[in-house]
Amino acid sequence: MNPTELAEYLDSVRITGKVATPRQDNLKHMRLFLEGNEHLEFGVTRTRPWSFDEVFDLMHERVGTSGDPAHTEGQDTIDAARCVAALDRFADRLGSSAHRGERILFATGHPAGLLPVHAAFARSAAAAGATVVRVPEGRRFGAGDIRQVFGVLVWHQHGGLMHTHFPEPMRLSLDTLATEGLEPPDLVVADHGWAGHSASAGLPTIGFADCNDPGLFVSEAQGQVEVAVPLDDNVWPGLYEPLIAYVLERAGLPPA
Repeated sequence: MNPTELAEYLDSVRITGKVATPRQDNLKHMRLFLEGNEHLEFGVTRTRPWSFDEVFDLMHERVGTSGDPAHTEGQDTIDAARCVAALDRFADRLGSSAHRGERILFATGHPAGLLPVHAAFARSAAAAGATVVRVPEGRRFGAGDIRQVFGVLVWHQHGGLMHTHFPEPMRLSLDTLATEGLEPPDLVVADHGWAGHSASAGLPTIGFADCNDPGLFVSEAQGQVEVAVPLDDNVWPGLYEPLIAYVLERAGLPPA
């Protein structure tokens, strides 16, 4: 699948284009991020003050949300061309790390949508010679614990894998590696607070973010997150399969 075909496909299944997240949520999340809301700040350390207008313009530029300030409700968008361009940079970075045999840590706060995506990349990276970082399990967080499923860190609670934006699971995971005398990862592939914290901690980080996740795009603009791919992060998992195949082919990695 070439970039044009992928962009058309992403729009057709609403991974990009007219996505499910409403405009009013996108605007609300920009404000909450700037207010330091615990669910929206993602562990991102701001290196300078950011105004609402600056974040608004950044999201239009990097994600393709509407640039009309008067558009306050209804449909919003993610630009497929911007998504594919970011996927190209994501694939190049993942591929170079894997082919160098580096240590790569995978994590997701959206297991219902993105766990199979991260798991596929983890399998292919390992097959190409990378080391998928294993974090000793059992570290408690909230009413649950941090587990690793198919090589991907997730937050488990009461028998289920939890949706979380918190950065704390990544901090605890990195602390566990240090306590056990294990080396930190050379690259982190993640989303939400998992990605925000690792990038703020100075670790090379690439990942995914929705149009209502301004924190990771601010982090990218500050030179922390290396690549933030704009997409709907919670569609039916099977719909990501062409995206996975495209990234692996571009990265020169074996099929998952």
